[in-house]
Amino acid sequence: MDSKRVGILVFNDVEVLDFCGPFEVFSVTRLEENARPDAPSPFEVLLVAERKDTVLARGGLKVIPDVTIDDCPPLDILVVPGGWGTRAEIKNQRLLDWIAARGAGVETLTSVCTGSMLLGQARLLDGRHATTHWRALDWMRQSFPAVTVEDKLHVVEDGHVLTSAGISAGIDMALRVVLRYHGEAVARATARTMEYPFPDDNRRRV
Repeated sequence: MDSKRVGILVFNDVEVLDFCGPFEVFSVTRLEENARPDAPSPFEVLLVAERKDTVLARGGLKVIPDVTIDDCPPLDILVVPGGWGTRAEIKNQRLLDWIAARGAGVETLTSVCTGSMLLGQARLLDGRHATTHWRALDWMRQSFPAVTVEDKLHVVEDGHVLTSAGISAGIDMALRVVLRYHGEAVARATARTMEYPFPDDNRRRV
């Protein structure tokens, strides 16, 4: 089976678990548990940044991106994380244009936390149900009246678009993506490997 390429966007002041949580999920997924740890993941994960410079995440973690938005190869899945850095990036038209173009072309579009604010600003959530960190729900409602904001769910699935609530909810979202591509057994085995409870029903599908 061909692997799916996942692009996870990173930027200065990105919340660490917002991108590391999904990275962990996709990187530890295996189609055959008895082949672990030697078998490869069915997901190829790339960290994507606007520039080649080291990214300084929240808390001072230094991150080296794999590719930039200028040389990023085609993606099947795009993950847009959040964090305090979204306050600056929501005004970064160059990055928003890239998100809009790539987001419109991927099989699966996702966000974690206030990453959904970047999707909203890129006009990728109009007419959809979505969520964000609980502290940003009112900000989202005020900013994007064309979006139905869900405030009681960790993961909202609307067609091919998955948004999640804050920080650790990105793990739930990524497990939902694994389930979509490879079924519940593989997704549950991935969660078990991570010693993380599988998110059974706390999501909305539209």
